[in-house]
Order: sequence, then structure tokens, then C-alpha cells
Amino acid sequence: MKAMILAAGKGKRLRPLTDSIPKTMVPIGDKPLLEHVVRLLSSHGFAELVINLHHLPEVIRDHFGDGSRWGVDIRYSCEEELLGTAGAVRQMSSFFDEPFLIYYGDNLCNADLGELWRDHSSRRPDVTMGLLWMDEPTNRGIVRLDKDCRVTRIVEKPKPEQVFDDYLVNGGIYVVDPSVVELIPASGPYDFSRHLFPELIAAGRCLHGHRLKGQLLSTDTPARYEDTCRQVAAGTFNLP
Repeated sequence: MKAMILAAGKGKRLRPLTDSIPKTMVPIGDKPLLEHVVRLLSSHGFAELVINLHHLPEVIRDHFGDGSRWGVDIRYSCEEELLGTAGAVRQMSSFFDEPFLIYYGDNLCNADLGELWRDHSSRRPDVTMGLLWMDEPTNRGIVRLDKDCRVTRIVEKPKPEQVFDDYLVNGGIYVVDPSVVELIPASGPYDFSRHLFPELIAAGRCLHGHRLKGQLLSTDTPARYEDTCRQVAAGTFNLP
């Protein structure tokens, strides 16, 4: 199975830590965050990986090489200018000839990705979004589902008055049908949650929501990174 880890962000909010390393290489326990991600994907059978690069790309390349140490085959996609989450996938469109996984590389997760994959395979929607409940919705993307677990609404980083009662949080883990990649514009930055997903919903395409079984922690701000390190050290988060 194929997967793409989005790891190209500059990590400006984590400076000065990210002055010398990419944001996905910040240390969590005794390993870089991205190594935990690669181990998670490998353990669920994702053997062909793409990692997109932009800021300090050699740090990631030097650490992972071809991925054989972790039982995976890694190829890299360099972005001279950041292309956005969906634009990054568009650049590798020829590689994705079957359903594939997207994983936002600044998240640490221990969820059952096999169950997510099986859910997508049984329903065959355009996209299956990994979702979970968190009590801090205003700094995340929130999603509403109908009774059939079909996504009907997405709001990215909502204002307090935009938060609806039955929300789930976008976990930044998706299974995507390759036909969807054809809808991504050929140039310019383009995001899944801000652009592609709302357009799919408006067009009546099927986005399925899957509630992840497991934990997810973020590292995109100093407070979240420190909390993630504390939870890992305390054993309240089980590393994959």
C-alpha cells in the first residue's frame, strides 16, 4: 500500500527549534517525530512512501535514506515553493495509481490505520477522513457528519461562534481515491481542507468520515509540542 507523508512545512511557530531541523524532525522521546510516523505506517503495511520536502530537506534524506531500515521504500518529492497539502499530492500524481493514504507529518498518532483502510475499501468513497473528538476546536479543522457518516460540512480553524455541537476534528489522515487527484489544479498552492474537500462536498462527491480508534497529538505550536513530549514521557500516550 502507498502513502504520502506531508513534511514540507517550515515550522515557523516552532522557531528557534526549527532553525536547524525540519518541523517533522523535532525529537519525541528518543526519536524524531517523523521516525515514529514511518514506524506507524510500516506496521500497518504501508510499504511505499513518499515524503515531500522543502525546509532543510537534507536532514530528512540523511536520516531515512531509502527507508530500508524500517522495511519501507521511501522516495522524496522536493518543493521549491510550498504547494499546499493537496498540491503536494498533485506533484506526485503519476505515483498514485490506486487508493493511498495521506498523513500530516506534524501529528503523532497511534490509531488503527488498518481499520481506516478497511472502512474505505468497503465503502469506496472519494475520500475517507480520519476523525476524532478534541476539546480545542478553534485551532483545528472541524467536520460534521450525517447519519450515514458522510461529511456534510468542514470549517477550518473556526471562530467560537462557528463551532457546532456535534463536531469531530480533522485528524489529518485520509484515504484518497486516485480519481480525486485529477481535480487538483495543475499549478499554485492548494489545500485539502480549505479548497478540495469543500469543493467535493459542493459537487455532491462522497467524503466519508471514519472515527479513529487511538490517540492523536499535534506538535505544530510550542504548547502542543511540549504537551506531546510530556504525555509521551509520562506514558499517557502509547508510541506506535
